[in-house]
Amino acid sequence: FFCSPLAMPRSNGYRCNTRDLFSRPFRQHGMPNLQTYLTTYKVGDYVDVVANSAIQKGMPHKYYHGKTGIVWNVTPRAVGVELNKMVGNRIMKKRIFVRVEHVQKSKCREHFLTRVKENENKKRAAKENNQPKVSLKRDPGWPSDSKLVRTTGTTIENVTPLEYEFVV
Repeated sequence: FFCSPLAMPRSNGYRCNTRDLFSRPFRQHGMPNLQTYLTTYKVGDYVDVVANSAIQKGMPHKYYHGKTGIVWNVTPRAVGVELNKMVGNRIMKKRIFVRVEHVQKSKCREHFLTRVKENENKKRAAKENNQPKVSLKRDPGWPSDSKLVRTTGTTIENVTPLEYEFVV
């Protein structure tokens, strides 16, 4: 690669290196669905920032693409999202405004919320049946039991690879 001294320097614009990052999925090109605009967001909701390259207005910077944050403000066409950004050796809270086309409700808390409901049901059932307190902690289970390998009546077999013979 030859670079003359008169050549322009490499541009590092706002959307540089986003050819694959902002590309639309297969058979998903065009304008977003109506559900994108009908979704209601409330302050405190967890949302995923996923830029939709079909809509350039209100698009977040490529750094925030794929990040999860909390809604802190809601306007008619956009939401304010608070995210964490690693800057040097510290994590900074960043507040950005993103149009609703570039935001999805996050599923990061679904498992946690279902576990909370199950735990409440377990507590209620134990209280109604006058049973002692139920352990609600997630249990990874005990390690598997030890096993003894018997070698009586067996022979040791040495397995070696066959020598390769080149045949012309």
